[in-house]
Amino acid sequence: MTFLSWFKKLSLAAATALLVSCASTPYEFTQSANYSHRVKFLVMHYTAIDYEKSMRVLVEEGGLSAHYLLPESSDPSYPEDELKVIQLVDEHDRAWHAGRSYWQGREDLNDQSIGIEIVNVPTCHYPEVKPEVHLENDASKLCIFPDYDAKQMALLIELSKGILERNPDIGPTQVVGHSDIAPTRKNDPGPRFPWYQLYQAGIGAWYDSDTVDKYWQQFSVVKPSIGLMQKALRAYGYDIHATNQLDPQTLDTLSAFQMHFLPWHVSGNADARSAAVLFALMEKYFPKKAAKLMLQYQQQQTTPEPIVKPLANAQVVMQIPNPNPSSRTFVNDRGTFKAYKGRGHIIIENNTATSADIFINGEKINIAQPLTANKLYEYSLSKRTHNGVNTFKVENVQPEGASLTLRFPYPTLATTPAKKNVFKQVDSLINQEIAQGFPGAVLAVIKDGQLVKLSHYGDAKKYQADGSLLSQPQPMKSDTLFDIASNSKMFATNLALMKLASEGKVDVEKPLFYYLPEFRGAGREQRLVKDLLTHSAGYPAVVDFHRKDNKFGERFFSQNSLRTKNLLLTGVPFVADRNVKHLYSDIDYMLLGVLVERLSGQSLDNYVEGQIYQPLGLSHTLYNPLQKGFTKNQIAATELQGNTRGGRINFDNVRTDVLQGQVHDEKAFYALGGVAGHAGLFSTGQDLSVLAQLLLNRGGYGDKQMFTPQVLEQFIGPQASDESYGLGWRRAGHGALKWHFGPYASEQAYGHTGWTGTVTVIDPVYDLAIVLLTNTRHSPIEGSEKHYEFVGKKFETGKYGSIISLIYEAILNKQ
Repeated sequence: MTFLSWFKKLSLAAATALLVSCASTPYEFTQSANYSHRVKFLVMHYTAIDYEKSMRVLVEEGGLSAHYLLPESSDPSYPEDELKVIQLVDEHDRAWHAGRSYWQGREDLNDQSIGIEIVNVPTCHYPEVKPEVHLENDASKLCIFPDYDAKQMALLIELSKGILERNPDIGPTQVVGHSDIAPTRKNDPGPRFPWYQLYQAGIGAWYDSDTVDKYWQQFSVVKPSIGLMQKALRAYGYDIHATNQLDPQTLDTLSAFQMHFLPWHVSGNADARSAAVLFALMEKYFPKKAAKLMLQYQQQQTTPEPIVKPLANAQVVMQIPNPNPSSRTFVNDRGTFKAYKGRGHIIIENNTATSADIFINGEKINIAQPLTANKLYEYSLSKRTHNGVNTFKVENVQPEGASLTLRFPYPTLATTPAKKNVFKQVDSLINQEIAQGFPGAVLAVIKDGQLVKLSHYGDAKKYQADGSLLSQPQPMKSDTLFDIASNSKMFATNLALMKLASEGKVDVEKPLFYYLPEFRGAGREQRLVKDLLTHSAGYPAVVDFHRKDNKFGERFFSQNSLRTKNLLLTGVPFVADRNVKHLYSDIDYMLLGVLVERLSGQSLDNYVEGQIYQPLGLSHTLYNPLQKGFTKNQIAATELQGNTRGGRINFDNVRTDVLQGQVHDEKAFYALGGVAGHAGLFSTGQDLSVLAQLLLNRGGYGDKQMFTPQVLEQFIGPQASDESYGLGWRRAGHGALKWHFGPYASEQAYGHTGWTGTVTVIDPVYDLAIVLLTNTRHSPIEGSEKHYEFVGKKFETGKYGSIISLIYEAILNKQ
């Protein structure tokens, strides 16, 4: 008797028993038209182990099961002479075979599917050196997939036909592989599974070659975008979100699709042939969805690029005469610009004028007579300017109807050391603490466009890993690079977002998923970009991705940048509701770093280094300096024994030597490759002084504008819920953060701190900026296993507020 005959007899007996049972009940049965069958999917697996082990795992242990198990002929552990189908779970019951899964809008498919396990044992070999990116279908590992047994496939076809007959809701596209419903976790039944053979027997879906060719002719000329491919894959059934990025979810999903429908071409690439097969399947099984997708494809060919708002090349650019003049006579052709006494210049881009009267602070300046058409003129304003706001006006442009354009570049930073002893108390305090054991510091003070102080103190490296002093410490220099820790949030991520906002590429009032479509579920759709900037999204302060024993479990262990970013976008849970409180969180800025990368199409370090720092002439502000030409002796050291806190902490791959030139922050270093939105930037006092002047200039420096004054106001303005918060920036407010800003800062002052020992203050009321860089954490650690402290944090220099206060006193008392 065949298995199918036996099963039919068993079903008939069960049905007879059910009729007898029903006949004996008092209920009257009337079939409703509003119902469907429980089983919607048929899922194919391979066991990856032999028959004997499969039976043990699926029947006796392991927490796994399937409805059916198919042995193979060549398996020495199979005890029978003839192959037989082994039923392990009744089709009406649930078997634990699918795990976390998704298909065609349904999740956790154990409840809705029948699973068939097929004995087939692939062999996979892994490289000795772990790849940077882990994918389920990773090209770095070598997997050998054996052919499926012909007798085994004959039994599978017979069994599958019976299942489809008994479960009419299973359509062709609902016969799937484990890799289809869980592509980031599984790759069974593998690329050697004979899907086409099953299709020829009436089981499952396949495409028509003529239709594939039709799409191939189009797509070989212009491929669909990755975003459209992602939409088509989701429309067919896969759990994938449209990000328009070839991200890990897409690589794995494309590999799963190719193993099913293009097993001779499993690359994970969104190529034209894969697109042609996908759209041919859509046209065959989901024609309405296919038509909608193709309409989007056609629109993509004609949709113009989004308009980017150009940034200016000066703080003021004004066409004279005003093409849209006011009816108030003395309003036109006038304005203000920022300059400093004895500095500044004007650029005249003459169009057709022969003469004009130009006044700076009420005094007429001498310009060429006559002016030459279509010529550019540049004049110094050093005899006319004063600190702060300066005025200009233009009159009597000749001949009538002629025009010209005025440009006033932004101020640049000049170096004029303050008079001797102005900062005597500051120097005395820092030097005294250096003598008492504080490691080292660099201090920069910017006042009225002048770098009035750039001083260095102590040592960049003075300790060995065991806490003993070096026989020859590495002295601190004014150009020593520092790991600026969370100041990276401001001088990398925030500056990037301010630039992108000024160009119209991001709106902080929009939900984050508007830009990162995979950022969905568990309330993510409600979180605005602004919520992350104000630390009010409800994320935990940290997730220690670098440690298996992190508080969210081993699922959140990641020492791989792409995996970490995927966890950030889809996994990290909220610990508070939105806008309940400000909970300072590195997670917020890790996500904002991902946002910058998505909006710019570049890695975060490439974007800020290429689009912000290099145009400003800053060559010492960068991520991963040791990988970009700098040496350790140019960089201040941080913790003595890596990330171990003096041997108190241990985790996989933990660093144990003195850290110098590698970002200290564990999440940035291990989980994000040294490039993160919350930490990882290195810089110098000189470079950060230029960036501080950029902020005091309200967005520009020289002939470069990085962001607009309007966006700056948006980012530094106080939040109604807490005036010490701007968008990312911390604010002095009315004395809320005296430990940071001291007692003298204006309520408009803003800045940030960094765990390694860095603090910045920008005070527009006083046209003042302070940059204090220390290697506070390059010091021994005292205390118990759980309660300990870096010695450097016991000093006033390492606590910030006193140094900031003394600088304000020196500046304000001098005025």
